[in-house]
Amino acid sequence: MSKRNKIIYWIATAWLSLGMVSTGIVQLLHHEAEVNMMAHLGYPAYLLTLLGIWKMLGVIAILVPRAALLKEWAYAGFFFAMSGAVFSHLAIGDSAKELFGPVLLLVLTALSWYYRPADRKKISANFTA
Repeated sequence: MSKRNKIIYWIATAWLSLGMVSTGIVQLLHHEAEVNMMAHLGYPAYLLTLLGIWKMLGVIAILVPRAALLKEWAYAGFFFAMSGAVFSHLAIGDSAKELFGPVLLLVLTALSWYYRPADRKKISANFTA
C-alpha cells in the first residue's frame, strides 16, 4: 500500500470514527434535537438507542486490528445507516442542509473501506469442488 493511500485511509477513517462516535453519543443520550429529527423523519425515538450502540460497536470494529469479517459488517452497517438517512431526508423533502451530514459520513465510509490496508480486508477462501 502506498504512503498516499495510507494517509487517505487514516484521514477518512479518523473522520468517519469521529462522526460516528459523536452522532452515536447524542443518539444514545436521546438529545432533544435527535429525538425531534427522528420524529420529523417518522421513526420512533427508541431507534436512537439501537443506532447509537451499533455506531459505537462499528467504530470499535473498524479501529481494532484484525477481525476483517467484522470490519466488513461494520462498513456495511455504516453504509446502510447513512444511505438510509439520506433516503429518509429525500423522501420527506428535506433541504440539502439536512443531507450534508449523512452524505459526508457515506463518502467517508466509502473512502475508508476502499483504501483500507490489506491486513484489514476479508480475504475469501478458494474452494474447489
